[in-house]
Amino acid sequence: STGLQNQVSGVRVSQPVQNLKMNIVSYIKESFSELKEHVSWTPANELSRLTVVVLVFSIIFALLIWAADSVLSRVIKVYFDLIN
Repeated sequence: STGLQNQVSGVRVSQPVQNLKMNIVSYIKESFSELKEHVSWTPANELSRLTVVVLVFSIIFALLIWAADSVLSRVIKVYFDLIN
């Protein structure tokens, strides 16, 4: 019976390969179990509030970088105009 269990499409699968497949399946099952039973998830209302905070600060930060880039590019342009 072990000969039939170790065959896939008529090709004999070595025991380490089959053990690796079982270990991967076991790992995935244990990972989902861990996510369901042991992870504390942030409540949806707090998660949406924090998402808005992150978006607002990301936009503010992007605008600050854009402003600094604009100022520095003008300063460099003036500098190169002076030396030419």
